Amino acid sequence: MHQLLLNRHIYDEVMQKHLPEAKRFVWIVTADIKDLHLDAGHGFEPLLGVLSRLIERGVGVRLIHAKEPGPRFRAHFDDYPALLNSDLFERILCPRVHTKAIVIDGKGAFVGSANLTGAGLGAKHQHSRNFEAGFWFDEPRQLAELMAWIDSLYLGDQCANCRRRAYCPDPIDEMHK
Repeated sequence: MHQLLLNRHIYDEVMQKHLPEAKRFVWIVTADIKDLHLDAGHGFEPLLGVLSRLIERGVGVRLIHAKEPGPRFRAHFDDYPALLNSDLFERILCPRVHTKAIVIDGKGAFVGSANLTGAGLGAKHQHSRNFEAGFWFDEPRQLAELMAWIDSLYLGDQCANCRRRAYCPDPIDEMHK
């Protein structure tokens, strides 16, 4: 199944429906990351809180992003001990990442234009959010290919030949030695 998602439907389907239902793992790849909030049914909460709860339930979270998160994201990160202390949370920075993808349990994935920001994937008002498009899909062969590619990024397989290494604050291949 391939489902086209536009604008607010990305938030509704991916962030509200699929993300909270993760059982094994969530992999997020994004160029930009900011302090986005999600509707928790009793008000809004930071994505960091959602990710922390997933980790506390035993769900692994892998976050790959291209630049340092926004200041509010950084300021609130330490409020969630599971993100600091759990081996289930993995985070790397690669300045070349421009992909926007979310893989949930290896059973479904979103690939599209939206960064991990309030304007891209958060609960912003329709007249404040970005114009975004993407696809949710669950085709096993495509999921396997996407996951292998993300895993390759995470393991730093591209680092040895990267022509942007001088701009990389923390080369991934050195982290895995």
